Amino acid sequence: MASLHSRRRLLQFGSAGVLGLSLGSLWRAQMAAGDDRTGARGRVDGVPGFGRPIRACILVFYYGGPSHLDTWDMKPQAPAEIRGSFQSISTTVPGLHICEHLPRMARWMHKVAVIRSVHHQASLHDSASIHALTGRPLDGPDRELFAPLPQFYPSFGSTVAWARREQAQAVPYAALPYIFQNVVPTPCQGGGILSANFDPLSIDVDVSAKRYRIESLGQRDGMDATRHKQRLSLLESLGSASPLPASLSRFYSKAYQLLESQTLHEALDIERESDAVRQRYGFYSPPTASGEVNGGGGEMGIAREMRGQNLLLARRLVEAGVPFVNVYDYKQQGQNWDAHVKCEHQHKEFLLPPADQALSALIEDLDQRGLLDSTLVVAMGEFGRTPKINAQAGRDHWPHCYSVIMAGGGITGGAIWGASDQHGGYPSRDPVTPGDIAATIYWRFGVDHSQPIHDHLGRPHRLALGEPIRGLFT
Repeated sequence: MASLHSRRRLLQFGSAGVLGLSLGSLWRAQMAAGDDRTGARGRVDGVPGFGRPIRACILVFYYGGPSHLDTWDMKPQAPAEIRGSFQSISTTVPGLHICEHLPRMARWMHKVAVIRSVHHQASLHDSASIHALTGRPLDGPDRELFAPLPQFYPSFGSTVAWARREQAQAVPYAALPYIFQNVVPTPCQGGGILSANFDPLSIDVDVSAKRYRIESLGQRDGMDATRHKQRLSLLESLGSASPLPASLSRFYSKAYQLLESQTLHEALDIERESDAVRQRYGFYSPPTASGEVNGGGGEMGIAREMRGQNLLLARRLVEAGVPFVNVYDYKQQGQNWDAHVKCEHQHKEFLLPPADQALSALIEDLDQRGLLDSTLVVAMGEFGRTPKINAQAGRDHWPHCYSVIMAGGGITGGAIWGASDQHGGYPSRDPVTPGDIAATIYWRFGVDHSQPIHDHLGRPHRLALGEPIRGLFT
């Protein structure tokens, strides 16, 4: 009897040791949770009124808040303290002008739509990021978080993974190359009330080696394929006496599926790309301690050397069949797009050139490979910057009007949706909320954005508060 009890304890609590898997908390939490508290099913059979749904979305998050007035919504007729010194340039779309420091994107604007009227009320990074990446405002006052807070509403990628869960994809949602944070990790990057089952597969960057890895899938020293099979066989033999719970069985099935996924591991091996392709996306110099903005600003960003390569990896993951990929352009508040001081200098020297090079290369690459029509690219920050330049030649937080761009996925290339007023301060036409952005993404995946999900108390919540921007799509 004692022997049987020991085997049961081993199966319930010690199986990771038997298999020798170093999967960490990610997939364990995802697969061991096992329950579905959402109740409803997503619709993926088509996009109502549009036709075939997209196959993938790449969301590039420019953490810190780019200046819309110095990028996609310039105001050349405004006073100098608002327009700044940057010049606007023509693009491949007649009448559509953007910043002179986005010359590569200017050549691809016929594949891009600009939304110039996005707005919300959160003026602090944590509140704004939560609203921007879940489509829902943070409950309570606008604030920064100084202690961990459980995530409530799910991220866009988690929602799509939940809605498409019956497709049983090995990796329905991936995020790279780190978890971003202000003081603590911002709770908008996982499944929230949908459960940890729908957290992303987190992909890390090794800056020194210029490579990517999945730390949660690292194998212990000496664990090769033969030893894995031996331990799996041992587990199965022990399981004949006391089978694994269904949730743990799914966990180990998923673990081995990922460990043995040649496609996934090849996708992560970015060195398979030619030097020419990698250079087209861009490599950049290591951070230098100039200390101009909040202890360093964009020039001090963690892993800034790989900003371009992040988007190349996103393309490779989409090719490998991952439906939703989040790319976080910066990790740490104070070393990102938050240009309170010398905004133009930061944008010109450190922020815009890598973004321009990488985003244009991604759009071009997807187009050349026949993937752009089926892949929606969304690029955005959590808010914009103040219309008036401050005393330190910077611009401060401004959620009341900013720009989001989209490309591919059936978008009407060259379209402009909405408008800001003469100073870029507030929407003057067709205002858009983060809830509308969420609904648009879900709609393009063929997901019913009006269906309910349920929280831990069984209370229903509409999937997205907004409505799709249908007029942006052909």
